[in-house]
Amino acid sequence: MLSENAYALGANRSCIRDLFEYGCQRAALVGRENVYDYSLGNPSIPSPPEVNQAVRDILADTDSLLVHGYTSAVGDYAARKAISDDLNARYGAETAPEDFFLGCGAAPELVAVFRALAVPGGELLAVAPYFPEYKPFAQEAGLTFRVVPPDVPSFQIDLEAVKEMIGPHTQAILINSPNNPSGVVYTRQTLTALGSLLKEKAAQYGHPIYLISDEPYRELAYGVEVPFIPQIYPDTIICYSYSKSLSLPGERIGYIYVSREATDSQRLYAAVAGAARACGHVCAPSLWQKVIARCAGLRPDLQSYDRNRRALYEGLTAMGYEMAKPDGAFYLFIKAPGGDANRFSELAKQKDLLVVPGDGFGCPGYFRICYCVSYDLIQRSLPVFQTLMEAFPKA
Repeated sequence: MLSENAYALGANRSCIRDLFEYGCQRAALVGRENVYDYSLGNPSIPSPPEVNQAVRDILADTDSLLVHGYTSAVGDYAARKAISDDLNARYGAETAPEDFFLGCGAAPELVAVFRALAVPGGELLAVAPYFPEYKPFAQEAGLTFRVVPPDVPSFQIDLEAVKEMIGPHTQAILINSPNNPSGVVYTRQTLTALGSLLKEKAAQYGHPIYLISDEPYRELAYGVEVPFIPQIYPDTIICYSYSKSLSLPGERIGYIYVSREATDSQRLYAAVAGAARACGHVCAPSLWQKVIARCAGLRPDLQSYDRNRRALYEGLTAMGYEMAKPDGAFYLFIKAPGGDANRFSELAKQKDLLVVPGDGFGCPGYFRICYCVSYDLIQRSLPVFQTLMEAFPKA
């Protein structure tokens, strides 16, 4: 006997991963340079040189048993202090090392937070567009997953929809800014209004409504502010990953931050730690904890991402494609010509152009492209986008 839920998740692969695997197959046949693969958000800029140097120094200068041994379940104190000091210096925050739980990347961090909040009948609201894995994470944790419709065309947050959807069983609302897949950064005005609404609804229903902020792209912003949300709404839980900021997606290192100003903060932190324990996600990779202790203050060099972003946004909008301006992350979320993103994606595949339909992100009719690719690939793919646009009659 098997779990039918687990079987369904394993048997029905992610559309993103399927496109990526298809691209690998096509590359073997026609050459990698002839496949325009915008499917997978894998960083294309190298880690800062200080990261690799930190690894070398740690391996050379530190006792092997300490490098590869267990740390505290919640994370090495030096790493948590480095993270705390960095946030305090950047934002004037008042965090402490004890507020952080080091995790194996944002995915298990989110799972732990969802499980910590999964009371009987509990609901999680997710603002569309959202990362598709949020849904199985929440449902397996025991939460009812409800989607706040997208605020098109700006892709900020539809606050009226949030107001209508919050009810007595709402445990939390989940946001992602800079956003995957839209590349939009939620403004301070949007976040302040959301915080006021959540405070009002928490008072109405007599229990906290937490804001879960998934922030793997926080450092990937192009000339716009990415606010530190706990300063706007204290009942905030941050899930952060160094996968994108330090180009370390394969190393699985990040943190959960529980603001000490949050309601029942000590119990909340303990519940997060307990949920992580139950999932077997304690003691994040010790080598990478030591790296973060040395490198928490580093920032990525965004020049190549920004060049790609401008080339695609300017090139595609000139052809007539419609999208919100992407001020963060490394994605564009584009309205499909003709309105059917799945059909557009299939037509694009015939030309070895791989784009992800938006249905799984909660936004049918749009498709995502990841511009963490070479600038040369972008330039060579633009004529294909032009050909596809010309295949759809003008309204």
